[in-house]
Amino acid sequence: MSYVPARQVEHDLWLLDLNFQGTPGVVGAYLLKGPDGHTLIETGPGSTLPALRTAVAATGAHFEDIRQLVVTHIHLDHAGACGTLLRQLPEAKLFVHPRGASHMIEPARLLASAQRIYGENMHRLWGDFEAVPQDRVVIVDEGDEVDTGFRTLKALYTPGHATHHLAFVDEEARTAFTGDVGGVRLGHGGYVRPPTPPPDVDVDAWHCSADRLRALRLRALDLTHFGRRFDVAAHLDALSYNLDAWVGWSAARLAAGADAAAIAAELKQKRARDVLACGGTPQDAVAYELVTASRMSVDGLARYLAKHRVLHEQVA
Repeated sequence: MSYVPARQVEHDLWLLDLNFQGTPGVVGAYLLKGPDGHTLIETGPGSTLPALRTAVAATGAHFEDIRQLVVTHIHLDHAGACGTLLRQLPEAKLFVHPRGASHMIEPARLLASAQRIYGENMHRLWGDFEAVPQDRVVIVDEGDEVDTGFRTLKALYTPGHATHHLAFVDEEARTAFTGDVGGVRLGHGGYVRPPTPPPDVDVDAWHCSADRLRALRLRALDLTHFGRRFDVAAHLDALSYNLDAWVGWSAARLAAGADAAAIAAELKQKRARDVLACGGTPQDAVAYELVTASRMSVDGLARYLAKHRVLHEQVA
């Protein structure tokens, strides 16, 4: 995919390509223009702030007119730049789920957890992460609404990928910004990957969240990874199928005694074949691995499976 900083989706809506690690079409944000200021859905990480500024300028909007930062959840690829942006945008507010707000205000635990995962690659991947001032935070939970000027977005609590995850639904337009609960779909193929990093993956909750999105009979999904998709039912079906398939596949290998590194290597190869089988390219397979690394996926599923077994043993 060639790099285009911004693509207009609707009259007031633009998809911004944050060109993560120099790779277009993997991490996005959305700009909703409003008569009294603009709304940014997702901020991306601190490492993509220059690309964000470039993309906003490409829409014809003034960066300084952004008044609202709305994040689906607080993982670094979705919300890492929030603190820096609030410092640069003194009139802006951050809209975030209550379970994520405390970590944005006091990010020490969040950053320590990420540091354990990414090690020496932490800053290269994600850049700076600044704490968010508490008085700039607006708590958003199930049923709350965000006014963007030309449309109203309703928060839908959608755990599964993370306990602090929200989707934002435009009921009038019948579209939704789905963050990661709607899966990852890159390039022009039909492959939908459920990102399953530790520590909060909950497969049952994820299926419930996908069912809630299905029940809305949406016209389109606006994915952070990446872009607008109109085949909503087929997309969500593929997401649910792959989620269950990976749980079963991972559980079998863990039960057989394989270690996480070996499982991740095998999963990486399997995923590459799946991307090609669904009409993707070898370049797409590389891009998927950049945004949903196989080792992190295995670690998240292993944690879920261990917890799941403990819970069942306690019930028994």
